[in-house]
Amino acid sequence: MDVVVLAGGFGTRLRPWTEGRAKPLLPVLDKTLLERVVECVPTKMVDRVIIAAGYSVDEMQSFFSSSNLPFEVIISVEDEPLGTGGAISKTFEHLTGEGPVLILNGDLVSSVDVNDLLAHHKEKNALVTLSLWHVDDPSRFGVCGLDGSGMITKFQEKPEPGTEFSNLINAGCYLIEREVLKSLSSEKHSMERAVFPEIAKTGKMAGLEFKGYFVDAGTPSSFIEAVQVCISNKRFEIGAIHDKHTWISDKAFIHEPYQITGSSISNNVSIGKGCEILDCVILSGAKIGEGCKLQRCLIGESSIIKGGSVISDKVIGHGEIV
Repeated sequence: MDVVVLAGGFGTRLRPWTEGRAKPLLPVLDKTLLERVVECVPTKMVDRVIIAAGYSVDEMQSFFSSSNLPFEVIISVEDEPLGTGGAISKTFEHLTGEGPVLILNGDLVSSVDVNDLLAHHKEKNALVTLSLWHVDDPSRFGVCGLDGSGMITKFQEKPEPGTEFSNLINAGCYLIEREVLKSLSSEKHSMERAVFPEIAKTGKMAGLEFKGYFVDAGTPSSFIEAVQVCISNKRFEIGAIHDKHTWISDKAFIHEPYQITGSSISNNVSIGKGCEILDCVILSGAKIGEGCKLQRCLIGESSIIKGGSVISDKVIGHGEIV
């Protein structure tokens, strides 16, 4: 099937990591964020991925032209922000497969089962089928009303606490029939606000709740959570898990004694003696001096943290010296 990844944002919440860098190429353990997003699709079901993107296009084209991914990558370029609807409409010219198209939000690391979603889509003869995730507090989301037969009947955008009719939200992975894609406007618009409610009224929108994990990796804290989810679910091919739920690349250099918990350490990272590192993501080439204490930090590529530094809740840019 055709797979479309929506990655049109500027990654502002992850700055300075995304200044001059494409967010889909940020590493989550031993793979890029884009690969983590697409991992929910069984390999035999995808041979082409279309990325709807509006920035860092040259960087992505260069990366994917020389990568060894098991699928072809096509970039659908947005010259201006088109919203989810306009972005999906623009990808239509690149679609070559048959049957429903899978749409994925470009920040999401989840355990959604695309086979289950496809089976539900076919069983219900739906035009669109959304993957759904249960949240305790839906006030920050749009919620979906799901009936007993697995069909979505209505939507409610960011309900006030206590007014919600559901705790199920759109989990950013959905199947959509090509006849719907053909009908989409090329102008800027939102699938969630302009398209989905109208399809739900026709009785042709299905939904399927899934269990496991669901992380939007678009903020520093949630990026760390996404890394930790990949560690706990052993979603890596190189490196290894060490004590206290930490993934360390084969080529990292860490000097004892140290305390590292809930973190990921990439290639060619050097960590001095006596460091305490809690819930951090440290990218390749970074150098951490002796006696540093780092908590909930994103440490950029080839950055230098001088000995004795104490840093919490910060994003350290690539090549930055602190």
